[in-house]
Amino acid sequence: MDPERGDKSVQVTREDVARAAREIGVMPGNTLFFHSSLSSMGTVIGGPDAVIDGFLDAVGPEGTVAVPTLCNWAPDEQHLVFERWDPATTPSYVGRLTETLRRRPEAIRSDHATHSVAAIGARAEELTAGHGSGGLRPGPFSAEAFARESPWERLRAWNAAYCFIGVNFTVCTMVHYVEANLAERALQRAAPERREAMAAELAGWMKPGPFPWIRIPDRLVIEELLAEQGIVRYGTIGSATFRCARAGAMVEQWIAIVEAEPERWFSDEWLDWLERSGGGDLK
Repeated sequence: MDPERGDKSVQVTREDVARAAREIGVMPGNTLFFHSSLSSMGTVIGGPDAVIDGFLDAVGPEGTVAVPTLCNWAPDEQHLVFERWDPATTPSYVGRLTETLRRRPEAIRSDHATHSVAAIGARAEELTAGHGSGGLRPGPFSAEAFARESPWERLRAWNAAYCFIGVNFTVCTMVHYVEANLAERALQRAAPERREAMAAELAGWMKPGPFPWIRIPDRLVIEELLAEQGIVRYGTIGSATFRCARAGAMVEQWIAIVEAEPERWFSDEWLDWLERSGGGDLK
């Protein structure tokens, strides 16, 4: 899960970032979302803004660049997370690049206390609007986090370029969108007379319960399987490995992979829930 160690003797410019994005398949007008380790690239001339501007150059004036601006809290303070949340001032806890983008005056941030997204560009407002306002999905981060009305759904629907700089799929926030979809799909397959009771058992905010967690080591296996299908592509930015996948294809295949072999990927608790729900047949 640790980011790659950068080589400080390697210098990276805004132009290098734009070139790397184009080489991995990013085109003008695209939405580009990225997880990142700034230090993994080496010495970035111009700092975090050079990376952001390089991506903006790659997508052009009709494109959009977005990052996760997730919020983390100490275990004994998690009950206060929604009370303390302010989309205008609460910092991002997932790296300097994400906080730099969030603080830029042109950035727009979605309104969710734990799984917000910030964006700059032509579709930034559309991407971030109404986070959790409809199409709620069960999940441990609240039913709003990965709802149909959320940036995560739009990244999938728009087939955004979903990228990683110097980090891998262990930090892929979209895994939780996949998990929420899996839970929703399982409920839809459940016997109608059991759905309400089975939904009540699922993990929720500050509430334990069964959930289709994708374990961290398994996320690396998923990355390998997606790469074998050509969905994950690889390049470099400075000394960092640059990974990129199209969000729509990534999610579709991720769901197909784990639903095809539930016993391989899921906990006994989730498999038991599936069996009791009457919706355990994934074929």
